[in-house]
Amino acid sequence: MCLGVPGRVISIESNPLGMTMGRVSFGGIVKEVCLAYTPEVKVGDYVIVHVGFAISQVDEAEAQEVFRLLEEMDELGELQIPQPE
Repeated sequence: MCLGVPGRVISIESNPLGMTMGRVSFGGIVKEVCLAYTPEVKVGDYVIVHVGFAISQVDEAEAQEVFRLLEEMDELGELQIPQPE
């Protein structure tokens, strides 16, 4: 099953190719995410991330609820996969 996981944007920067990237925290696990599809997002906002791309912005309450449900369903294992530096 493919899931979109909510996370909080903790930093935003452009990569060498000019794409907007961000560091996103998923309950303490931080991953680099492409923010090109969500150009209005600011640090502190919550986004839904699917395969490394932020696909929409959500409010904090909705993000917390979705994260809680995913945790209950034990569907957050992929967050533990290390990313290349």
